[in-house]
Amino acid sequence: MEWFAAPGSWMGRLLFQRGLAALYVIAFLTAVNQFRALIGENGMLPVPRFVSRTPFRQSPSLFHLRYSDRFFAAVARLGVLLSAAVAAGAADLVPLWASMLMWAVLWALYLSIVNVGQTWYGFGWESLLLETGFLAVFLGNARTAPPVLVMWLLRWLLFRVEFGAGLIKIRGDRCWRDLTCLYYHHETQPMPGPLSWFFHHLPRPLHRVEVAANHVAQLVVPVALFAPQPVAGVAAGLIVVTQLWLVLSGNFAWLNWLTIVLALSAVVPASSPPPAFAPAPAWYVGLVLAVTALVAVLSYWPARNLVGRGQLMNYSFNRLHLVNAYGAFGSVNRIRQEVIVEGTDDAEITGNTVWKEYGFKGKPGDVRRMPRQFAPYHLRLDWLMWFAGISAGFAQPWFLPFVTRLLMNDPATLRLLRTNPFPDSPPTYVRARLYVYRFTGWPKLRASGAWWERTFIREYLPPVTLSSMASTDGQA
Repeated sequence: MEWFAAPGSWMGRLLFQRGLAALYVIAFLTAVNQFRALIGENGMLPVPRFVSRTPFRQSPSLFHLRYSDRFFAAVARLGVLLSAAVAAGAADLVPLWASMLMWAVLWALYLSIVNVGQTWYGFGWESLLLETGFLAVFLGNARTAPPVLVMWLLRWLLFRVEFGAGLIKIRGDRCWRDLTCLYYHHETQPMPGPLSWFFHHLPRPLHRVEVAANHVAQLVVPVALFAPQPVAGVAAGLIVVTQLWLVLSGNFAWLNWLTIVLALSAVVPASSPPPAFAPAPAWYVGLVLAVTALVAVLSYWPARNLVGRGQLMNYSFNRLHLVNAYGAFGSVNRIRQEVIVEGTDDAEITGNTVWKEYGFKGKPGDVRRMPRQFAPYHLRLDWLMWFAGISAGFAQPWFLPFVTRLLMNDPATLRLLRTNPFPDSPPTYVRARLYVYRFTGWPKLRASGAWWERTFIREYLPPVTLSSMASTDGQA
């Protein structure tokens, strides 16, 4: 069945599978490290409460059958171990059916986590990882040639990621059309990285060039993915370059790296001959045909979304997160608002009360602390604190439970933070204040070492005590 196999894509498949497995490791490790505070039995948005009011058909997950923190930890750690084994090549050392089973288990485990993760797992790259992971189940291993249909499905996914992001920008914020969005974006993005300050201070004409190049990379280059080689490979290479530029300029969890991994699947070696492959078994051919037909049917909704006026960004049309709509930064904030959380151990608040600031790992706080690089690791609390700064409505389900746990010195919650100013005993009061943050200029950075300057706007949450929060946080 020569029509079924694409032996020349063996290198692209290898790079794709190894890279995807490595990103699975990071995703499961993030879950291991953060779940107790976020969605654990005593977390801010507990899984048991969620599954008690949400039927299985709306959020298919293992945790509808049983939940305990110990069981969740076992699932997430199994995901880490299995994905690490696959990244090391274990799936190429077993029969085809066993290799597919390994990839299927990874997908099912992560789906179970995402579907009970609620707000903490409401990011587009969660669906992207699941859709990509689902296609990986049917790519085969080193014993079989890559199936040409699945390789094309990967390009269709990459096209939707890039083209959808390009369209949402053109249709969204005017600054994308007048090429001025990067006057603001490097400063106001969710979590700046160590080079974001420098990107922000590039000359404005260069910012306009960046935006124009982005439009080409997302609206023109993806079309070439469907051209014959070497054109498709060149297009994939251009996407890799633009994604690496984004990696340097900020922290976007594994979004950029997963896009790079998808683009690597289109790599075809110029001269290296493919290895010898065994004929594809009939059952495997049948499965690939069935999955291709399924994706073709499910593609109706995201394809309609691309051409429709009311384009949705980062939307899943089904509970299995298959064949989704993607996009990023349809609008860009002009100013950065940060919620700063503080506590005091004073028994009463007076004019002399000393407030101590909680330090977060990734989000701006201390103006003299240089932004750090965390991606592809995902700091979920820090990301949602960015949304909280935009509007208190985004934080409504989880912010008060977060404050309650600070008042209790909850160990799981404190592990999500960089610093705890009350290591010996809990604070008596916690408050939150809203500031505007702006990058400093070269003179101030050299003189004071401050990367940011901030201006107080208003009180975000007045001082509260544990007793006052007991009536507002039923899960405390």
